[in-house]
Amino acid sequence: MYLIGIDVGGMSIKGGAVTLDGQIVFKTSIPTTEKYTAEYSISEDIRKVIDAVLEGANITIKDVKGIGIGQPGSIDSKKGTIRYSNNIVLENVPVVAELKRYFDVPIFINNDANCAALGEHVFGAGKGYNDVIFVTLGTGVGTGFILDGKLFEGRDCAGTEGGHMQIDMSESAPACSCGRKGCWEAFASATALIRQTKVAMESDKSSLMYKFAEEEGKVSGKTAFLAAKAGDKTAQKVVDTYISYVASGLINLVNIFCPDAILIGGGISYEKEYLTNPIQKAINENRFGAKFNPKVEIKTASLKNDAGILGAAALAL
Repeated sequence: MYLIGIDVGGMSIKGGAVTLDGQIVFKTSIPTTEKYTAEYSISEDIRKVIDAVLEGANITIKDVKGIGIGQPGSIDSKKGTIRYSNNIVLENVPVVAELKRYFDVPIFINNDANCAALGEHVFGAGKGYNDVIFVTLGTGVGTGFILDGKLFEGRDCAGTEGGHMQIDMSESAPACSCGRKGCWEAFASATALIRQTKVAMESDKSSLMYKFAEEEGKVSGKTAFLAAKAGDKTAQKVVDTYISYVASGLINLVNIFCPDAILIGGGISYEKEYLTNPIQKAINENRFGAKFNPKVEIKTASLKNDAGILGAAALAL
């Protein structure tokens, strides 16, 4: 038997056929559109991905134990609906009911970061820990919580939106896609890092960041890190400031939950120790009761680009 995991992201919808022990046997993706409407629901694109997975894995729906979907935003996991999503603008979409018209298997949906946290706990770097917080640094900042070995969702799956805790209340604080100002996501997401990099590049036309951006064809979340590693002082300042923003939010989470470990995922996590070592130092030194309370490990997530698919599969499992 197989599981199908669907990972809905700001740029694409990924899907994979997964064995019960977490091996992906086939995966595929399609781009998300600029705007979904009542006439063309996101469920239609998810259905296309499921069909492509079945065909590519050479299986039928009878070979599938369940389908899991990880979706950004506020999700009602019991009703199977997307209540609200801001990075992909959606409201009140009955995804599970729409997909049930085509696939006669159990179908589950949850917040994408919740799914990724579950995937890491079941199949990845979170194995063996009782309390784990997963943080993904991508288009936004997503957080997922495994507490006492179970996925914590908050009431009606409306909680665990750590990216939208406010860390700056000033008038000049950057706007967040949720409509507020000064959210952690507005400082610590890959989107925010790209914005910070561009501002720094404008202030220093001689920066090596221009060289790396030209080589890649765009300014990305890697630009400042690459230039900083090459000795660029302006880039190093961008990196240091960005890491301080990430650490600020993580310290808040540590002070509230004191988990065994925090796992960092998303594209920025590919920086590995260059990212995690200064964050570990900041948490060790600045958390409440730092000298007395148990240490919290900071690690990069292990499932990387497959975290969404495997997390959604773990949800179905």
